[in-house]
Amino acid sequence: MEWFKTWFNSPYYHILYKNRDYKEAEAFLTLLLKDLNLNVGASIIDLGCGKGRHSVFLNRLGYRVLGLDLSSESISANKAYENDTLKFEVHDMRDTIESDPVDAVFNLFTSFGYFMDPKDDERVFSSVSSALKPGGYFVLDFLNQKQVIDSLVPKSTELREGLEFQIDKHIEEGSVVKEIRFVEEGKNFFFYEKVKLHTLEYMDDLAMLYGFEKIAIYGDYALSEFQIESSPRALSVYRKITP
Repeated sequence: MEWFKTWFNSPYYHILYKNRDYKEAEAFLTLLLKDLNLNVGASIIDLGCGKGRHSVFLNRLGYRVLGLDLSSESISANKAYENDTLKFEVHDMRDTIESDPVDAVFNLFTSFGYFMDPKDDERVFSSVSSALKPGGYFVLDFLNQKQVIDSLVPKSTELREGLEFQIDKHIEEGSVVKEIRFVEEGKNFFFYEKVKLHTLEYMDDLAMLYGFEKIAIYGDYALSEFQIESSPRALSVYRKITP
């Protein structure tokens, strides 16, 4: 089974990442919406929405939002937040999105790069393109390959809810691999994450192939200028130019 199908449905995933800075994420989304000049009432797909916090925030700002994620556990929990303009569905981003055309698709916080077969990457771009209105935006928030390799910390420990997560990172066959080990009630647990370190050229070529033009790239969540040597993110904004 693909690693993300197990790990993202595990309660331990949410324990490990519970300290994520959601205020920073909300500030980033506010800047991004202003930059895109998306009118209140516009339709957005949050592709890879996880626990739905960002979908909920976007909806509170006045946008119509569809949150999609492969984790049935997350989507089941997210259903409590639904209303007339906020919906959640279980969805594999490689598959066609069943919805009316939308104004924007956001794929944020490294929700891409999980697939080892390049054909699966193509399927994602094809699906996003089909879901967008002409002129719609695809925001793809990804890792800056060079900065990840240059700044990799091989070993670290995270303490969460009485659990000690031992984390080992390394580069393997063009991917950054994170191995996660911990013990609970005398039982050893092991999970891992494996994310392809795609180049900007690879992403841009895929975008062009499926009818997008690149209109901006930012290096972090403050929308700073992208710097190949130092930017932690490669946050690309594409516009759909084909009907």
